[in-house]
Amino acid sequence: MHILNFAYPLTDAQLEQINTLLQPQTVVKVHHIPVQFDPAEDFFPQLETLLSAIPLSTEELQSLPILINLPSLNSIAVMLLTSLHGRMGYFPSILRLRSKPNQTPPVFEVAEIINLQALRDQSRSERW
Repeated sequence: MHILNFAYPLTDAQLEQINTLLQPQTVVKVHHIPVQFDPAEDFFPQLETLLSAIPLSTEELQSLPILINLPSLNSIAVMLLTSLHGRMGYFPSILRLRSKPNQTPPVFEVAEIINLQALRDQSRSERW
């Protein structure tokens, strides 16, 4: 599994949690792609710059198993997912992290892997 990480670097503990959830697959490579948008500028050109930083070809995006750790700003995350869907041909699975209670400084653990394509397919069957 290739992880496209658009958030904080993943810790060794988080990678262990991901591997546990992915069994029998394992993480092959984590591609850390920093996200820094200027809120005073239009997001579309900045999104194109972000997409060009993904170190995978269109063919690799369509054929490799990929997991996404989304950026935290919701508008960037939605634009990124929309663009990735167009390039990949399906919605990728995403990581959901949660903070552990009573930790200073905050410590985040992997809560689940969400299969967005399965969610989309299920939602489609519930259309009227």
